[in-house]
Amino acid sequence: MTQYNKSNKSRLNRKPGRGNYDEETVNAIIDEALVCHVGFIQEGMPFVIPSNFARMGDKIILHGAKASRLMKQAASGEMICIEMTLLDGLVLARSAFDHSVNYRSVVIFGRGELLTENADKMEALKAVSEHLVKGRWDEIRQPTEQELDATAVVIIPIEEASAKSRTGGVIDEPEDYVLPIWAGILPLKLQALEPISDDRLVEGVTVPSHVTALLKK
Repeated sequence: MTQYNKSNKSRLNRKPGRGNYDEETVNAIIDEALVCHVGFIQEGMPFVIPSNFARMGDKIILHGAKASRLMKQAASGEMICIEMTLLDGLVLARSAFDHSVNYRSVVIFGRGELLTENADKMEALKAVSEHLVKGRWDEIRQPTEQELDATAVVIIPIEEASAKSRTGGVIDEPEDYVLPIWAGILPLKLQALEPISDDRLVEGVTVPSHVTALLKK
């Protein structure tokens, strides 16, 4: 099984048994997440900025306004850190100390490169659109040259990556199991609700199937 590279900065030290470095596990978490958090240092100050994104093979795609702090830093060639987390449940123990969460997360390290060719930018932006809502790209107006020019698109090869997760139930202290306190798991999931149509839709336009398909997940 192919694994992503790891070093001291990506290797798990705290509860390493929860860690995983294989591409299949890491990529599955990346592909399910809708938002990532990008961490970097700029002028001696730390920043963490949320963003939508996409994965293309072993690369992460970020996009945004050319003037944004995030895009300038992502395109600088300096090392950045990208994180995604999926929250699966609250683990409610009998003691405050043993409460936890079930989750799946990924931490990525890489250096970005600015895409300059419009064809490459279109391919990357399509990947971002399809990551959010599969099938959307083919039904919407494509970006104009002016819009492409105003948008920075950065591709970040994954140099190192690690996944970490917690599953399972409550783990209480032995003496706490006799306490008359409810304990268990409250499962959580991200769920699509009924679409809310824009007030200015052209007459006869209905919710497309690629949107309603998300209601079934």
